[in-house]
Amino acid sequence: MAERKPIESWLTDMDGVLIHEGTPIPGADAFIKRLRESGKPFLVLTNNSIYTPRDLQARLSRMGLDVPVDNIWTSALATAKFLDDQRPGGTAYVIGEAGLTTALHDIGYILTDHEPDYVVLGETRTYSFEAMTKAVRLINGGARFICTNPDETGPSTEGPLPATGAVAALITKATGKQPYFAGKPNPLMMRTGLNAIGAHSETSAMIGDRMDTDVLAGLEAGMQTFLVLTGLTTMEDTEKFPYRPTRTVDSIADLVGLV
Repeated sequence: MAERKPIESWLTDMDGVLIHEGTPIPGADAFIKRLRESGKPFLVLTNNSIYTPRDLQARLSRMGLDVPVDNIWTSALATAKFLDDQRPGGTAYVIGEAGLTTALHDIGYILTDHEPDYVVLGETRTYSFEAMTKAVRLINGGARFICTNPDETGPSTEGPLPATGAVAALITKATGKQPYFAGKPNPLMMRTGLNAIGAHSETSAMIGDRMDTDVLAGLEAGMQTFLVLTGLTTMEDTEKFPYRPTRTVDSIADLVGLV
């Protein structure tokens, strides 16, 4: 087996790796501090499209994690980058929050429900039957169906919440049209993120807490992968998958020394 090149840049998931239900995971602050001191390119990623990078920067700062806005990459940004490459200056009907609408505005997209080029579905805490009905009719009328991420549930202090993937399944059932998912595990999200920081996959690593999104996306993008056990995946769960991370560790604290 060819010897792996040294890791020169890092991508890390946020929920389950750096924070858990609004509190930092022990070692996260030391890891971010070491990254910033090293000068190595890095990104904090999230499939959650609700918040803008500026919102997330403030949220992390309140928890003692000092992550610059430019080092945050969301599925909303990956979706906007994809649409800007595919159809610059297009139009979209959006179901989502400020993180998604701001990203689309920033690339010059017009948000409309009148014959849009795309229906773009993202995360929101207020999915409405009216909005979903409109999305179904627009897709049946010819709009292309795009989703920020395929996550079927999201975390909350009360328990799992229905997320983008679950609502996408409803719309698919009503239209017969499968969406294109821009977020993890699509390696597109990783590659656009790497491009944003001028990094290369063969010298980059991805840290995550999920085999089916983080590890899979990193693997398919050609990166080394590190699975932490502070989120949704247990050591026993890893045996259920036909692929493996480069390395499994208890938490982000175990990776500080590798930066």
